[in-house]
Amino acid sequence: MIKIVTGDTRPLFRQIVDGLRLKIATGELAPGTRLPSVRGLAMQLTINPNTVSRAYNQLTQEGLIESRKGVGVFVLEPRQQLNELERHRRLEEATQRFVNAVISLGFEPQEILDHLSGELACLSHLDRSN
Repeated sequence: MIKIVTGDTRPLFRQIVDGLRLKIATGELAPGTRLPSVRGLAMQLTINPNTVSRAYNQLTQEGLIESRKGVGVFVLEPRQQLNELERHRRLEEATQRFVNAVISLGFEPQEILDHLSGELACLSHLDRSN
């Protein structure tokens, strides 16, 4: 389902959140898709269930998934779209986090842009109105 990278500077729960968020955004995980239980995903990834629980809690707070008692964890329909100002604010925050994470790696700016363009290419099929 998702991969955990041991050399990644992001905490494990953040890798899970980011991985699931991307799969939801690209449609790989459609609304209504049932996710593994906390315990089930923890066993798949060989990590502590508390880490998965923390990730699922974060995604629940963001309105991307919900836990239905006795039934499972499911991907939700996209909630109300953000207004333009909020979208730009979040883009600015994400950009700053990205720049702060890669600035010390020693890459030329064009190398970073090329890599980023390649990673974003998988999103090209998304509706740009979001």
